[in-house]
Amino acid sequence: MRRNVLVVEDDLMLRELITDYFKKEKWEVFEAEHGRSALEIFEKVSIDLLVLDIMMPELDGWSVCRRIRETSDVPIIMITARAEEDDQLMGFELGADEYVTKPFSPRVLVARAASLMKRKEGTVGRDGDLLMYGDLRVDRKAHTVMVSDTQINLSPKEYDLLLFLIKHYGKVLSRDYILDAVWGYDYMGDLRTVDTHIKKLRAKLGTEDRLIATVIRTGYRFEMVP
Repeated sequence: MRRNVLVVEDDLMLRELITDYFKKEKWEVFEAEHGRSALEIFEKVSIDLLVLDIMMPELDGWSVCRRIRETSDVPIIMITARAEEDDQLMGFELGADEYVTKPFSPRVLVARAASLMKRKEGTVGRDGDLLMYGDLRVDRKAHTVMVSDTQINLSPKEYDLLLFLIKHYGKVLSRDYILDAVWGYDYMGDLRTVDTHIKKLRAKLGTEDRLIATVIRTGYRFEMVP
């Protein structure tokens, strides 16, 4: 199946280089040199993945990512010349799936794009209610969680936390972001609440606790590991 990628980069030479590598892998490539053009293309074309530079004229990558996330969960790879941790956290909190720092290998970028698409296309069961990862099976319709053939009992908050992690498969989620999303912006607790619930959730998942990875000094990520 031919996929559509939108490459948003104001540096013409870099944009053409990225485009060439995607075309070699049989992607249909659409190009934009700034944020406003990217949003116009996104509204008209069915885009499967977005490669988005941060520092651009007219409308920066942060703003484009924020607007797209209001209506779409399309995979987004952000690219930037800045390597600061705060920038990466900002990107993930806005909903970016990957963060690539310049200079980078276009071949690796395309490989990451393909990996993102595999995650997105292989995450949810046919009916959208059955989620399966290794020996973990979550039936949203029945509101049940199974590991192998054993049903595990989760508290309402543990269940919400698990679904939130699954919804953001492959993304690094900061503790702040998890706390606000799962407990609410008006929750008066601190970040240790997230760590405590993750610890309890992992214990209940047993052998499938491997699905929840700790990202040092950042937060957590839910994904299959080899």
